[in-house]
Amino acid sequence: MYKLAAAFALLASPALATGLEIEVEGEGANGTITVDLLEDVAPKHVEQITALAGEGKYDGVVFHRVIDGFMAQTGDVEYGNMNSDNFNVSAAGRGGSERPDLPAEFSDISFDRGVVGMARAQDPNSANSQFFIMFEPGPFLDGQYTVVGKVTGGMDVVDAIKRGAGQNGAVVGQPDVMKKVTVVE
Repeated sequence: MYKLAAAFALLASPALATGLEIEVEGEGANGTITVDLLEDVAPKHVEQITALAGEGKYDGVVFHRVIDGFMAQTGDVEYGNMNSDNFNVSAAGRGGSERPDLPAEFSDISFDRGVVGMARAQDPNSANSQFFIMFEPGPFLDGQYTVVGKVTGGMDVVDAIKRGAGQNGAVVGQPDVMKKVTVVE
C-alpha cells in the first residue's frame, strides 16, 4: 500500500521544467538562445514543440519573418527547413508539421520582450509548429496568441537576427537559421 501511495505522489508532483537551447547561425545572429517553456501555461503547445525539437524537425529551420521592433518568427518545418527537399523560402510561413493543429491555450501572460508565442492563422485554434520571439513588448497580442515560453539567455542573439523587409518582414536573401534545437530540463 505504501509503494502505491508513493507512486501516486510521484505522479502528482509537478513535472521538471523543460526548455529549449536554440543554436542560431547566419548573417545576423550567431549563438545560443535558451528558452524556458511554460508547460503549466500551455501544456499541449509545449508538448508539440518539444516533440518536434526532439525529433530534430527544427534543425535547419530559418527565421522567415523578422520585423524590427516587433518579433522574429520561425518553426515552419514543412517549407522552412534548409535541409529539406521541400525548402522554399518564399513559402516559409505557410506550412506546419505532420502533427495536428492545436486548440488555443490563452493566458494572462503579457507579450513582453523575450516572450515566445505560437504563430497561427486567422483561426485561434490553428497553431502547429511555428513560433515567434518578441523583440519589444506587444500587448496587442495578449489573449490572442498562446504564450509558450520566455527567453532566459541569449537575448543578444535574438536582437541580432537578420531583419526582414516590408510590412510582412519577409527575409530577403539568406535568412538566419536554427542550426540545432535541443530539449533541456
